[in-house]
Amino acid sequence: MAKRTPQVKPDPHGLSAREAFDEIERLRAEIRHHDYLYHVKARPKLSDEEYDRLFWRLRAIEEVYPDLITTDSPTQRVGGQPQPRFMTFVHTAPMLSLDSTQGEAVVRRFDERVRKGMHGQVAYLLQPKLDGASVELVYERGRLVRAVTRGNGTRGEGVTENMKTIPTVPLRLRAVDRSAPELLAVRGEVLMYVSDFETFNARMVDSGAQPYASPRNSAAGAIRQLDSRVTALRKLHFVAFDVLSAHGVTFHKDRERVEALLRWGFRVPEGGTVATSVEEVLAYHRSWAARRDTLDYEIDGVVVKLDDLDGRADLGTTSHHPRWALAYKFEPRSEVTRVERIAVSVGRTGVLTPVGLLLPVQVGGVTIARASLHNREEVRRKDVREGDLVRIKRAGDVIPQVLERVEEQGQRRGRRFEMPAECPACGTAVEERGPLTLCPNRLGCPAQLKGRIVHFGSRNALDITGLGDKTAALLVEHGLVIDLADLFTLQPDRLIELPGFAEQSATDLVDEIQDCLRPELHRFLYALGIPEVGVSVARDLATHFRDLDRIRTASVSKLLEVPGVGPRMSEAIRDFFAHEQNARAIAAILEHGVQPSPLAASGGTGLAGKKFVFTGRLTRLTRPQAKQLAERAGGRVVVSVSRETDYVVVGEDPGSKYNRAVDLGVSALDESQFMALLEDAQVELE
Repeated sequence: MAKRTPQVKPDPHGLSAREAFDEIERLRAEIRHHDYLYHVKARPKLSDEEYDRLFWRLRAIEEVYPDLITTDSPTQRVGGQPQPRFMTFVHTAPMLSLDSTQGEAVVRRFDERVRKGMHGQVAYLLQPKLDGASVELVYERGRLVRAVTRGNGTRGEGVTENMKTIPTVPLRLRAVDRSAPELLAVRGEVLMYVSDFETFNARMVDSGAQPYASPRNSAAGAIRQLDSRVTALRKLHFVAFDVLSAHGVTFHKDRERVEALLRWGFRVPEGGTVATSVEEVLAYHRSWAARRDTLDYEIDGVVVKLDDLDGRADLGTTSHHPRWALAYKFEPRSEVTRVERIAVSVGRTGVLTPVGLLLPVQVGGVTIARASLHNREEVRRKDVREGDLVRIKRAGDVIPQVLERVEEQGQRRGRRFEMPAECPACGTAVEERGPLTLCPNRLGCPAQLKGRIVHFGSRNALDITGLGDKTAALLVEHGLVIDLADLFTLQPDRLIELPGFAEQSATDLVDEIQDCLRPELHRFLYALGIPEVGVSVARDLATHFRDLDRIRTASVSKLLEVPGVGPRMSEAIRDFFAHEQNARAIAAILEHGVQPSPLAASGGTGLAGKKFVFTGRLTRLTRPQAKQLAERAGGRVVVSVSRETDYVVVGEDPGSKYNRAVDLGVSALDESQFMALLEDAQVELE
């Protein structure tokens, strides 16, 4: 049972200094306890609302009594002012890299050498090899005092303020089950989940910025931001896997250290086990290789470590790596194919992207026929030309990417690729912005207009199912839509003239569009395609301002008051609404009767804090309707299944999310059971 939530006094000014100190200590202990249950044990016992009430109560008291603020307070996770540069620190113990292999024979030789050195039986601790950014965390008397990147293994950069923004980094060690040592140095990996990486990269592309190549690169870039507020905006996780130093604590086995890390409040790699034979090691590697595609985080192999710590000391290290450990890596997901042509695509934000059209090839079970070359500087650096052989991979096992050109002796190569001087869609002279090439013609460019129409009608925007790529192209090419506002003037008789349209489909599309005259404000904001504004930020803006005009005229300082909106994002939002062409386009939409409405009031909190994932086709509800109903009851809808998911709602023809739910033991509901759950939560079903 969760500890009782402290009674919230409405006025922290009414507390004496002693009362404030006592309540601060009580609130901090309560919050740390629930952070541990949520992030480490994956068994939350408070709803988000209850947790927020504790957090904001603590913050309110600290604002009145700033002398009582400590660096390990839960309120200090929020990013502070930018740093001028990073200081460097020597690690408490060398952060060595591991010798690695992809071959079974090398693993067997490693096992033979270890057994010979140990003169008999051995046990190995096996863990998945996380593909993230390595960091050392140092605690003194239980409090986080320093976080340092791996650097050269001996010295790294201090990134303490950035690491403090990550929820799975304990600011203070738990000392409930095991007392904290005088000094503790922990090594772990900073990860960005693949689903969060995809969302983040999509936002980068939408804003005209260069996307990251992989979740690892994104995580590494996030922890090296000079402004920790930028780090705080990214969804990062820290997983601890090694104790570099622990004063006054004696361990004999590595498995004991993993157990201690858990008790001190760290998340550790899932699926760790102990093996006593090389055959068990090989089987463990095969099992994780088979699971790799189902994970929401990146691994590139498994780690084999001698479990006996005294034995490690006996085996020692080389100048580069320990003799008692080995990284047994997976085969890389890359293939060689030929670039048949390099085309240039124009996105809805006007960014011109060179795309390699490839001779189709399978990579990691997926057929790849095109791969992004990112921008003109990337093409120039790799010197990729039409006709070249190239090695491609699925970056982060998700995004097709050209790794390098493969040399061919005696092969005559094509001409060097150059970005066009004019937009291939509208002929407007392009502009260069850093490494990016842009068409400045905005809605006057048919490619950008098509992209904006599709986005305008996308699921998280106005959810107009008939407004896909093909329809958008027809509307633009036949001159029926030259501005987004023209969508609201479409009539069935004009649509019937277009290829593929019949009377019923034309009527259905017009009806769908007219049904969107009163969209929810957050959906309308997302539909506009504001740079930096994704689904969650649009909802935050709508919740904070509750009125479109207030958002359109908000100053940068007012926008910064919205939780989750930082300096760069606020500037982008302000610039978008201030741009004359955007202002005209929005005004025209509103003149056609579109009236965005504030978020509907919650229908209850019967499902407060519960996380839902939807998969498959629902028959009684549309996906947006189902999501809205879950949120009315206080629930949260997320995109990927994890151990933290409470329910997976399964419709017809479910995807892999259902299989993952079964594997993880997550409750699966059909549509009728979902509706019954909503009724039990007293949600009014429309």
